[in-house]
Amino acid sequence: MQPVPGPVAEDIGDALPNAIDPFALSLNENPFPPLPAVRSALIRSVYAANRYPEFLPERLRGMIAAHVGVPADWVVPGAGATGLALQTLQALTSPGDTIAMALPTFDGYPIVARMARLNSLIVPLDGQGHNDLDALADAAADARVVVLCRPHNPTGTLEPVAEVLRFLGRVPRDTVVLLDEAYIEFTAPEHRIDLPALLVRFPNVVVIRTFSKAYGLAGLRIGYGVASPDLASRLWAQQLPFGVAITGLLAVAASYGAEDELRQRVRAINAERRHLRMRLSAMGIYTTDSHANFLYLPLGAAPWQGVFADGGLHVRHYPDGGARITVGNRASTLAVLSALGKATRQLQVR
Repeated sequence: MQPVPGPVAEDIGDALPNAIDPFALSLNENPFPPLPAVRSALIRSVYAANRYPEFLPERLRGMIAAHVGVPADWVVPGAGATGLALQTLQALTSPGDTIAMALPTFDGYPIVARMARLNSLIVPLDGQGHNDLDALADAAADARVVVLCRPHNPTGTLEPVAEVLRFLGRVPRDTVVLLDEAYIEFTAPEHRIDLPALLVRFPNVVVIRTFSKAYGLAGLRIGYGVASPDLASRLWAQQLPFGVAITGLLAVAASYGAEDELRQRVRAINAERRHLRMRLSAMGIYTTDSHANFLYLPLGAAPWQGVFADGGLHVRHYPDGGARITVGNRASTLAVLSALGKATRQLQVR
């Protein structure tokens, strides 16, 4: 019997995103493809695709724990930062509990809060795009979970370590703090919190990190949580059998083996962010002080949605009129500057 011809291969190709689209600036994706060693590891993983991964991701757990400097039973791998956030809420909350979060924040938090059937308590950011830590601590008194993104998404702002520790000291010990560090690799070392010491001092904290951003593995959905043994064991109990693909273990191992190259890429992205912000400032366009791989433009004189749409750029827009722009390559930067320069000239003509 001859195989039935059809457009299967073509359809699959059409479904793959364009990895080098300089105008896709809405999801904070890394502009670089996976590191060469990671690509090689993923190619090798194809030959094991007929086999199940580990029943539970013990090897991946141990590998991550060794890298971040904590015991293995403090680490819980999962499906990206979003998957870990949902896993945390499923393990540590009951329907009807309250979750406190900033506004605006990472889009995933309102979604996972609804999935866990929680009530959301919203705390607006301050005028510079920072978390209002005092108001967030007040909200935490009436919440089962409080979320703190550091750097914050979508503004990229970063609260000083001392202020974060003071905030954590105000949060009741029976309130879980979900400390989202999805972009922590883009911050300078002096701005990072000592992870083991933090969790010893504040055992109600769950730190969430991901391989989607700095590591450039968004398509593989690999994240992890780090918490005190008590909280981590409750999260681990929610692990789906065979839930972490074998590609995750191989990609993480290869990524950890190529950290020098990773740091070079992070430096390049940070340099491009500083360049873009400097150029925007010269045009009179304010952006928040971002420490991540994106910039945030509060509502300005021009309607950002129309500005970027006219330039064929896909950025993330917010109900308050703000816009978040992923830092890409130099072609992306030039496209952003061109769109905003055109809009600025049109306003001047008016």
